[in-house]
Amino acid sequence: MFRAIFTNSFGILISRILGFIRDLLTASALGANIYSDIFFVAFKLPNLFRRIFAEGAFTQVYIPAFARTKHKAILSVNIFLTFISIILLITLLVNLFPSLFTKAIAVGFSDEEISLASPFVAINFWYLPLIFFVTFLSAMLQYKHHFATTAFSTALLNISLILALYFSQNKSHDEIVYYLSFGVVFGGIMQLAVHIIAIYKLGLLKMLIGGFKYLRVKSQIIKEDSIKFRKNFFLAMWGNSTAQVSAFLDTFLASFLATGSISYLYYANRIFQLPLALFAIATSVALFPRVARYLKNNDEKKAKAYLEKAFWFLAFLLTASTLGGIILSHEITWLLFERGAFDAQDTQNTTLVLKMYMFGLLPFGLQKLLVLWLYAKEMQMKAAKIATISLVSYIILALAFISPLGVAGLALASTIGGYISFIFTVSAFGLKNFFDILRSKYTIYLVLGAIIFVIILIYLQKYLQHFIN
Repeated sequence: MFRAIFTNSFGILISRILGFIRDLLTASALGANIYSDIFFVAFKLPNLFRRIFAEGAFTQVYIPAFARTKHKAILSVNIFLTFISIILLITLLVNLFPSLFTKAIAVGFSDEEISLASPFVAINFWYLPLIFFVTFLSAMLQYKHHFATTAFSTALLNISLILALYFSQNKSHDEIVYYLSFGVVFGGIMQLAVHIIAIYKLGLLKMLIGGFKYLRVKSQIIKEDSIKFRKNFFLAMWGNSTAQVSAFLDTFLASFLATGSISYLYYANRIFQLPLALFAIATSVALFPRVARYLKNNDEKKAKAYLEKAFWFLAFLLTASTLGGIILSHEITWLLFERGAFDAQDTQNTTLVLKMYMFGLLPFGLQKLLVLWLYAKEMQMKAAKIATISLVSYIILALAFISPLGVAGLALASTIGGYISFIFTVSAFGLKNFFDILRSKYTIYLVLGAIIFVIILIYLQKYLQHFIN
């Protein structure tokens, strides 16, 4: 398990380092203004659909279904054709009516700003069908315990965007955003190419070809599996979508605030997402196929043992990341972004947003781990109810905080929503199961380690402040 976790983490680390280089170059080239806001809006819409339709929900329902069925090839092809048809239809609608979709995600934009952003939204959306194909193939690779291709492939998107920024040097802001938008699509093509190669090398391509060949003849034998998949998927889609809907609402509400607010949210969230992806998501992706198989074979004891190991692994890493992110928030933002068009005021605004996000890192990360138990046991309805409570809480809090706290209030509302989601997920997982995990010597080690780490960080902060000044 830990080998898979480290493979995922290292791949994500490489990708995130390249991502930060990309963000550093983007901040330097565009700063925090209407053009940076336009690109982030254009890229956010396909990412929103990708995360709802593709990554979380699809994988969490597909892997248990794939493990359970006796007709893996036919079921896989049936699922793929259904989803790619829907996604291509949505993509075509976005390209036919880009202004309508742009206005839906950035209502606060003026007519002129919507007119500027619409072409970029249309271009960026072609990333969605490409990345769904990638997600479909990566789910098959995960079932075979092959994680490296997916973990490292995200770096290709960042490389493509870095190249786009390099070739767009000394061009106008409008041209830079065009280069970035086409860079997104080219990055998706490269990600798809490496996954097709991996599927071929593992011998899974023959299985898929066989599925296409016999789908029409044998489609009836997977009817029951297909109906169950669709039912579970739509519940899982809603359960996984709340974080993405919250991000969508962040952008929607921030578009009513001062220019640059969308960018402050984006840059702060990029930092927040690093430990979340590096530790929580990497661990969850590696653990899920194993837990799903143990529960399918009615071996709950072994599944819990693996979950407990992963829990403490995450608890230590996320606690350290939370403390570091809060105490050193200004220094981190200054180091990563303050150059070129990104000035000291932008650093100050982004720092405040980052602090609000970092308070929620631990519950967000642990919730991602515990919710896998619900999906592996096919308790999608329970997960969907928890997600609904979390989203409603976020909406109420965001509307309450946006006036007194501005853009930082949106991040704080997201954090509190994460705590609410964590509490309800623990309840669904089982309070006894949860406290059985906490009744461990590692709890004492965690508290003592956190105290020592805070002292170290305070001294480090004083040193860095002298260096910055």
